[in-house]
Amino acid sequence: MKAWEYTYEKTQSAVPVLQKEEEKEWTDQKVSIGDIDIEETRIRWATQVPGSRAPDYVMIGGIQATENMGYDVREAEEMIPLIQKAYDEKDHVEFLKLTSKLFHLLATSPKKEGHPYWGYRYYESFEDHRGEVTFPVYKLPAYTEEELFEKIHAGWQGQIAGAALGTIIEGYSSNQLKRAFGDIQGYLREPSTYNDDVLFELAFLEAYLKKGKNVTSEDIGLEWVGRIEYTWSAEEAAFKNLKRGIFPPMSATLNNPWREWIGAQMRGSICGMVAPGNPELAARLAWTDGTVSHVNNGVLGEAFNAILVSLAYVEDNVKEILKKAVELMPGKSQYYSVVKFAWDVCEEAGCWGDAWQKCEEKFKRYNWIHTYPNAAAEVVSLYFGENDFDRCMHICAMCGQDVDCNAGQIGTVYGIMQGYKGIHKKWTDPFKDRFDSLFRGYEHTTLSYLAKLVQKAVGLMEEQEEKREI
Repeated sequence: MKAWEYTYEKTQSAVPVLQKEEEKEWTDQKVSIGDIDIEETRIRWATQVPGSRAPDYVMIGGIQATENMGYDVREAEEMIPLIQKAYDEKDHVEFLKLTSKLFHLLATSPKKEGHPYWGYRYYESFEDHRGEVTFPVYKLPAYTEEELFEKIHAGWQGQIAGAALGTIIEGYSSNQLKRAFGDIQGYLREPSTYNDDVLFELAFLEAYLKKGKNVTSEDIGLEWVGRIEYTWSAEEAAFKNLKRGIFPPMSATLNNPWREWIGAQMRGSICGMVAPGNPELAARLAWTDGTVSHVNNGVLGEAFNAILVSLAYVEDNVKEILKKAVELMPGKSQYYSVVKFAWDVCEEAGCWGDAWQKCEEKFKRYNWIHTYPNAAAEVVSLYFGENDFDRCMHICAMCGQDVDCNAGQIGTVYGIMQGYKGIHKKWTDPFKDRFDSLFRGYEHTTLSYLAKLVQKAVGLMEEQEEKREI
């Protein structure tokens, strides 16, 4: 049926109804869309992170992020006191107008000549990445089904434990965490599996199970639209674009100043989980997934974590895994300069604290949700944590920043590499294998179920490889 035929038929068959009190249809027991819009805009100007209550100024962070990407944001910065005034006085009309203008200014900010960002190559695709590195080829050990399941299941356990640890404390500086809590060695309260990071990993997994290695960014984006209930910063901008039919790669770039923040890096481990011992495939899948919401260095962050986890299937030393992952970042990228700087200061420092202090100073111009300081925190944590999950989680917690994203991702490495023996039960017992989320279809399930899905995805990859060889 043609669209005009559909609407014509509906109009012709509609029976007139006379309402007695039309006004009440507009006012009684109706949720005000306008009120929702005001509140949603206000919390994006100033709010607190759900798990830790850390302050979050995501719109100001958008200005910061745009400058980090080499644009002149002086006009946007001049709007900060004006928007703050409207916010404080609850002048909603002016507040909404100014916020709209701010988005426009960020989208049209001129390039800042001489900015360090432009001294590095801009990477458009996985082909750009692959053209600068040589991915190692491994023969995967002949794991039994039980052995493979243990690795994947322990990988999920490590990820959920790290994320839960970090959710409680994310958004604070190293010094403030030390002052408030001393040395953090475990959960500071009852942990929960609720976390936005894993939602996007599940969306990737759903799409991958349907399409395998032929999965597209559009496939993944549509899973976002159908299943995800919570988004923020870069993911929220991309999500709104996707809902309006703006698909990748434009979903990542349109009105999205946060497109090099941590939102892609925080979901890279799933790409490594489905590509055991195949870092090239892991990186390619990370590019496919990352470009739904991120660009360039943001996507390289996802590739970095995907490679870490993929290598954990075939390596038995965390520092060696880390070294190889750093080397597999394209050398002309700013992302490589970040992880290489962190690696180098670790090599020179006598302890993690000294190394991290240098990283904090180096990347202080970046928001705590940006990819860079968190990539550095991962490097420091893995380097000095070595093969000890407890030590790594302690260091990662004490580095601060976006701790749940960092600890969750690198926690996966230990589970995959060491299996159950690598993660003490104090980290896993509180969950009793249960997994609760804001992902439609996975609201209440188990980590064992997630592990079985990943194992199925690994089998799917192997089947496709066999068919290709035939």
